[in-house]
Amino acid sequence: MANHKSALKRARQNKERRMRNKTTMTKVKNIVKDVRLASGKESNETALNKLNQAQSIIDKAAKKGTIHKKNASRKVSRLASLVRSITA
Repeated sequence: MANHKSALKRARQNKERRMRNKTTMTKVKNIVKDVRLASGKESNETALNKLNQAQSIIDKAAKKGTIHKKNASRKVSRLASLVRSITA
């Protein structure tokens, strides 16, 4: 464990950030799963609504710095192509 005052503060900050990032990543993973399930068995309208929600949540995660901007773009792109393939 850290002994210096600055190292203790850094450890505390890392813990707080890890917990914040964990909640954001859980939201991202759950909404991605919802979109995949909706595209598999539900109507096109439901899948499109879920896709819009997913895009919003993923973009917010990228804005916060939890995931990289290009990672977010890739996730949204893949989900959009999945939903597009079922509507065609």
